[in-house]
Amino acid sequence: MNVPFVDLKAQYLTLKSEIDNAIKSVIDETAFVGGKYTADFENAFARAYNVKHCIGVANGTDAIFLTLKMLGIGAGDEVITVANSWISTSETISQAGAKPVFVDIERDYFTIDTALIEEKITPRTKAIIPVHLYGQMAKIDDIKNICQKHKLFLIEDCAQSHFAEYNGQYAGTYGLAATFSFYPGKNLGAYGDGGAVITNDDELASKIRMYANHGALKKHQHQIEGINSRLDGIQGAILSVKLPHIHDWNNARLHNALIYNELLADVAQVKTPKIRENGKHIFHVYELRVENREKLIEYLNSHNIQTAIHYPVPLPFMPAYSYLNHNKREFPVAAEYMNQILSLPMYPELTASQITYVVDTIKAFYK
Repeated sequence: MNVPFVDLKAQYLTLKSEIDNAIKSVIDETAFVGGKYTADFENAFARAYNVKHCIGVANGTDAIFLTLKMLGIGAGDEVITVANSWISTSETISQAGAKPVFVDIERDYFTIDTALIEEKITPRTKAIIPVHLYGQMAKIDDIKNICQKHKLFLIEDCAQSHFAEYNGQYAGTYGLAATFSFYPGKNLGAYGDGGAVITNDDELASKIRMYANHGALKKHQHQIEGINSRLDGIQGAILSVKLPHIHDWNNARLHNALIYNELLADVAQVKTPKIRENGKHIFHVYELRVENREKLIEYLNSHNIQTAIHYPVPLPFMPAYSYLNHNKREFPVAAEYMNQILSLPMYPELTASQITYVVDTIKAFYK
């Protein structure tokens, strides 16, 4: 049996005629940049989140950068974020001119350890960017309280958590703004790069839209110097087709994760992911902690099972951040987990027989 890490073709085949027609409509109308199809998706996504504004941008990285920049965060400022994530979150802090300040992760949930945040706050701190990692929300109510106490901006990185929930409230609706990626492998994925910012703040929304469009809300009327970061029409049309299915897909991912958890429960060398109480984990990634990881990866690969590691090197230990002079003692949980974490195949179309095959192969390895 072959079990790919993700199967984007399987999802396409379930929506082939709708997606093909959507792409054809964009081509027929030559609505390639901005225009109706992008606006339709922005409006639909904002309605789905019950927020006032959705600004489609070129990718999830730009979504964070634009938000930081339009909040006036820059040289001399600090922004707190999590030690274990994709580099987009921290590199955009640097691109805005500020300094990224890292916090270690929780032992059970891989997200930022809220008990460690306040010790990192200084007079230069301007914002906190929690990452709702792997599809599970951080302890966002605690983070919101910290932000309110210290008068900091709360920006939620929802690149991996489209419609995840905590206490019945969606990821992205706790802070001043939230950022999303629509990279093809995401739970809601385009067929190229794409991203968005959502917010209820009218002024911030206007500034982000302006800055992302060369500093103009109307063509040739440039109020400021900006950048070029726009969600294109084809991606907007594809995302509009996919959006009505996102809750079913998220539920299928959760269902698959629970099967994994049940079947792996008696494997002593494997620690399955925990779901936060009062949370809905939408399992963008199914992340384990395992013993003898490299040999397990090799064994699974020899049995046609693809895996991945999210993420092999925590951000503070990256060469890109060597200038911060961090060491592993500062981030003991991230340092411990970096040699244990392993992501198994996870997507809505994954079958029970494929999951059983993956688990049986893992059990055979440890026997």
